[in-house]
This record gives sequence, structure tokens and C-alpha cells, in this order.
Amino acid sequence: MNELIIEPGRTEKNYWTDIWRFRELFLFLAWRDLLVRYKQTVIGVLWAVVRPFLTMVIFTILFSRLAKLPSVGTAPYAILVMAGMLPWQFVSGCIGNSSESMVSNSSLISKIYFPRMIVPSSSVVTSFVDFLITLVLMAGMMGWYRFAPDWRLVALPLFIALSFACSLGVGLWLSALMVEYRDVRHIVPFIVQFGMYVSPVGFSSNVVPEKWRTLYSLNPLVGIIDGFRWSLMRGQMQLRWQSLVFSVVITILLFVSGTWYFRRTERTFADVI
Repeated sequence: MNELIIEPGRTEKNYWTDIWRFRELFLFLAWRDLLVRYKQTVIGVLWAVVRPFLTMVIFTILFSRLAKLPSVGTAPYAILVMAGMLPWQFVSGCIGNSSESMVSNSSLISKIYFPRMIVPSSSVVTSFVDFLITLVLMAGMMGWYRFAPDWRLVALPLFIALSFACSLGVGLWLSALMVEYRDVRHIVPFIVQFGMYVSPVGFSSNVVPEKWRTLYSLNPLVGIIDGFRWSLMRGQMQLRWQSLVFSVVITILLFVSGTWYFRRTERTFADVI
């Protein structure tokens, strides 16, 4: 049985140790979110397949057939779109779930002590499960088009970790802000929608003019999406080091600053929420 020891300064000194001690709570919250997400749904987890598939079809028609935008190399345009949707849906889902997590668990937060960072972190698991399901869909599409990845696939976990850190950093900011300002819940859908417009989800970032390349690369998702496409599409998508460096640096800043702000405001959550 775990003992809870309360002494001056202990919470601050052993915060990260406490996160490990409360790992069972992390797993419980993640499992509960998964059950709630798919409870009483008609086709269950198939929603995680139908939604990205239909979005891929729409984007392929809009950008390839109507706008006549090119793919990269010999890759089918549908593969280009799906490779961009993998990180985008993961990041957008993480932001949406984690931003609401503190408010939706207010009864738990106001009654017992545990490291509050467990709550937004556990909510990311639901989006990661959807990501894995969509990744299986991506593999099926590659088999259909007979477009198999090469050795660059080994770099995919690095870009997954980068997208995880980026989404969690933003999620920590928004979840902490939503405790204090409930109007943030109306801003989150706008952030997600705007992020899709300024990210190369349905098209290749190669179509962006060179003079706007540096400004466009300030969006950390540009480097992440290009990295996914580079690792999944045999390197036919050019991996621009400028975009990748900007993505890594901005992601680190988001994660560190999000952790700092969350920890700074965490002590007041139980009173404010």
C-alpha cells in the first residue's frame, strides 16, 4: 500500500516521482476516457477509420482533382494526404482532449491529491489509440497502391515523439488556462481549425513559395508533417532541415513553457475549479 507523506516542500521536490507512484491512476483515467469515447456508439472504433478515410477522399478531390496540386515523386496523392493527416489528427485530437481534461475531472481534482499533470497526459492516450488505428489504415492504403516504405520508416517514432511533445505542450497551456478562464473552450475549436488551414495537411509544403518558407516553417507542424511524409514515402518528400530545426525548437519551447505554466498554476486548481 502506498503511503502519502505530507511535509513542507515535499510536493515540489518529489513531484515527478509522485507521477510514477500514481501511474495506476494514469492508466485508469486513460482507460476510462477510451470507454467513454466509444460507449454506445453504433460502429465503435470504426469511427477512427471512417473519419480520416472520408477526410482523405475529400482532400484528394479538392486539392488533386480540382486545384490540380501535384503530389511528390511517384507517390499517389491519397498517400500524400494520409501521411499528412496522421500527425495532424493526432495533434488536434490531443489538444481537444487535454484542454478539456481538467474541467471534466473537476470532482476528482477538488477531493484528493495527485500530480495534476496526470490528467491532461492521460487524455492524450485516447488520441494515440486513434492514431494507431489510422496508421493501420495507412498501411492498408500502401498495400492497395503497392507503395511500401523503405528504411526511412525507422525514423517515424522520432516524429511521433515530436508530435506528442508538441500537442502535450499546447494541451498543458490550454488545460491550465481553461481552469481559470472557461471561455478558452470556445477558442480551442478555432485554434484547431486555423491550425489545419496553415498546415500542409491536404497538400505538399513544396507548393509554398520560397520567399514565404521561413515564415511558414514557424508552424511546428510543418516540420512534423514533412517528417512523417519523408519517413513513410521513401524520402520522396524532401526533408527541409530549416523546417525540422524550427519544429524541434518551437516544440521544446511549447513543452517546457507549458509544463512551467501548468506547475505554476497547479496549486490553485482545487480552489478555482
